[in-house]
Amino acid sequence: MFTGIVEELGIIESIRRGQHSAVLTIRADKVLKGTKTGDSIAVNGICLTVTALTSGSFTADVMHETLNRSSLTSLSRGAYVNLERAMPADGRFGGHIVAGHVDDVGKIIRIRRDDTAVWYTIEAKPEVMRYIVEKGSVTVDGISLTVAAVSQTHFSVSAIPHTVSHTILKERTKGDLINLETDIVGKYVEKLLLPVSLRQKENQTKSQITKEFLSRYEF
Repeated sequence: MFTGIVEELGIIESIRRGQHSAVLTIRADKVLKGTKTGDSIAVNGICLTVTALTSGSFTADVMHETLNRSSLTSLSRGAYVNLERAMPADGRFGGHIVAGHVDDVGKIIRIRRDDTAVWYTIEAKPEVMRYIVEKGSVTVDGISLTVAAVSQTHFSVSAIPHTVSHTILKERTKGDLINLETDIVGKYVEKLLLPVSLRQKENQTKSQITKEFLSRYEF
């Protein structure tokens, strides 16, 4: 589990692409401290398992499903990525619950500067937008952000200068694809309530013709 508070920017050192997978080697510093093979590191919001370590980098495998649902396919050697180690049990919970399981990609359709912030308007598919709630949380490329405005097809987030300068948000431009993970709490609530709603719907559509009804009208 992660919190969406980016610890440092890493640099893609190499990408070895397979037919349906990839192997990333990422230069880093802070996130390597205390990290061992098998640990998890979020890369642009994607939970990846460390498969190899050196003094200045780590390697991780990326499977087919991850490539299909994320913007990792657009990465190239030398690109910056947001990095965060898994949250320690005694650590600070500065953001929100982030699983590191990207739902889909969104597209930045507008960037505008405010007095003390930068606003990003992001277009997303309906299956993502259904979980986007005004004043709720969303993970954008691994960054925990608060949703400031929502429409049917897009939403907006506002980032302070510190967040922009310490993450890859500073590199983002209009038209860029970004990784999105919606608040996991909403997904669990929907899943738990779904069986109840289905039963209610079934009861509403159930036939009103009963044995008593037939007897009353001499059938």
